[in-house]
Amino acid sequence: MQHFGRVSLADIARDPAIGTPSYVHDLDGIAAEARALEAAFGKRPHLVCYAVKANSAGPILRVLAGQGCGADVVSGPELELALRCGIAPSRIVYSGVAKTDDEIDLGLERGILSIQAESVEELVRIEARSRTKKKNANVSLRINPGIEEIDTHEHIATGHDEAKFGIPMDDLPRAIDAASHMKLVGLTSHVGSQLTRTDEYLQSARILFDLVPKISTLEFVDTGGGFGIDYGEGCAAKPADFVTATLAEMDARKLSLSLHVEPGRALVAKHVILVSSVVQIKEARDRRWMMIDAGMNDLIRPALYRSFHRIVAIDGKEPPMKWRVVGPVCESSDDFGFHDLPRDATKVAILDAGAYGYTMASRYNGRPLPAEVFLSNGSIASVKARKHDWVADRL
Repeated sequence: MQHFGRVSLADIARDPAIGTPSYVHDLDGIAAEARALEAAFGKRPHLVCYAVKANSAGPILRVLAGQGCGADVVSGPELELALRCGIAPSRIVYSGVAKTDDEIDLGLERGILSIQAESVEELVRIEARSRTKKKNANVSLRINPGIEEIDTHEHIATGHDEAKFGIPMDDLPRAIDAASHMKLVGLTSHVGSQLTRTDEYLQSARILFDLVPKISTLEFVDTGGGFGIDYGEGCAAKPADFVTATLAEMDARKLSLSLHVEPGRALVAKHVILVSSVVQIKEARDRRWMMIDAGMNDLIRPALYRSFHRIVAIDGKEPPMKWRVVGPVCESSDDFGFHDLPRDATKVAILDAGAYGYTMASRYNGRPLPAEVFLSNGSIASVKARKHDWVADRL
């Protein structure tokens, strides 16, 4: 793989102002992904609320805002970032199980579309803050549909009874009562992330849609995100498939409300790569390791979820061999698995790294946060330099 977004990866890796490890973003690819998802709605009322937690880079938010996307935020800083990147308050929903009073106040003061309440107790707090601030509160209820079996990793399944997320079905009457002094505008649910089929998503949507007749003030239903991508192990369902199937369920019930979805990964993951340099190789008996300068501090998904990312060579002329690719961090879990790469490779690219990559990065072991490169129209549009200030921070 020599080019990405029509730009030479070798040039990026060797640029002293950039270097490695570096996240490289194809903004044009992300824009095209958003357009394709928007097209799936046809002329139906809808809102695509991009899940900012997936990748919070400002250039990405600005591109998605330009394609008509709103935002799903889970913290005060994410809300402020979305606003500063041009997303209107009326297109922002605020999720999260433990919003502080200050964060609730921020949502009220900014006049966002909806604060998505995840418990009866939170609804009581939102109403109290609304009275104190003398601001009207638009709220939606995030329902926990109680779906126990879901085809994803247990750490990213969110719609089962043991999950901290959402209002249990048994608590719904209390939740509706608690919201009665506010403007209850929506019902929402989210069963998990990296869904590769529509089955559980639609199961959750049906539960949500069956609740609609109980509430007369609703303006929208939000069936969440979680649309998966192909990390090299297959993904039968495309983002548009989730939308098409959900709209069909709404049609079957003659629901005319606006449909909201909250994709994150599906819009960005495959349009970002993590470029890394090979530090050295190590061979012992029948084992071979290729040691790179990107580690679990840069991309934690393999260590955290045992997830797989394809790794390809940017250079190298020798025939590919099987290498166990590992990072420099002093943890055995800093391991990217086995990949076919030439022995003489000096630069590699970790694919599909746009979601939950940089946003979950750390400076563990004193390593700097990676650089970020943003590509558009076949050239570098902007660069966010590597953060080297760990020592100063720890003094």
